[in-house]
Parts: sequence; C-alpha cells; structure tokens
Amino acid sequence: MVGNASSVRLWEPVTRVVATIMGLAVATVAALVLLAGCSSPTPIDVESATVIDVRTPDEYAQGHLDGAINLDVQASDFSSQIADLARDGRYVVYCRSGVRAGTAVALMTDAGFTDVVSAGGMQAASQSTGLEIVAS
Repeated sequence: MVGNASSVRLWEPVTRVVATIMGLAVATVAALVLLAGCSSPTPIDVESATVIDVRTPDEYAQGHLDGAINLDVQASDFSSQIADLARDGRYVVYCRSGVRAGTAVALMTDAGFTDVVSAGGMQAASQSTGLEIVAS
C-alpha cells in the first residue's frame, strides 16, 4: 500500500498541470467562438454586382437586401433562371443562414459563372455589403 500512495503523490503535480492546460484550452476555444460571433464580416463591394437573395419568394417578401433580386435556389427552375444571367457578371448571393447561398455559389460556378461570392446569411450580408434590409 505504501508504494501505491507514493506513486499517486508523484502523479499529483502532473495531473494538476494537465487539468490546468485542458481548462485553458477549453477557455481559449470558448473565447474564440464568442469573438467570432462578434467580429465584423469582411466588406463586400457591391458597386458593380448583382445581389441575389436565394431564399423562397415568401422569405424575400418578408425582408431582403435593398436592390436584391430573388432567385429561389430550391426552385426546380433555378438553373433556367440563372441561365439568363451573364456568366462573366459579378454576383453576391445570400440567404437566411448562409447554407443555401453556398449551394447557389456551387451551382452557379458549375454552370460557368466566374465571379460569385457568398455573403452568407441576410444579417451578415447586410453588414458586409452596407445594404439595408427592406420589405416588399
């Protein structure tokens, strides 16, 4: 029993150091997550761009970025809708959370568009583009 007790005592400082390091790592990750949510989105120049809201028409009607057109990425005719757009134009797309915008960027890039940027969700898109949210 004496050998076991002294072995435990030898590991106590190591255990404390490991626990401290793990605690600091968790605190660091938590701080980074909080800071990421507070950071300003990267500015996106929309001067010569067409801004596209890829949400449903109902979502668009409830509020969208000023000047944005609505092309529902989930609509069965999305491919034919984008076929009318210039492949070499500049496009900034957004949705509610950024997921559908990413899908739209992928579909447009696959269709031959060369300058398509996702602005993410509507709030982030409004901040990064400087465009106000308006209702129809």
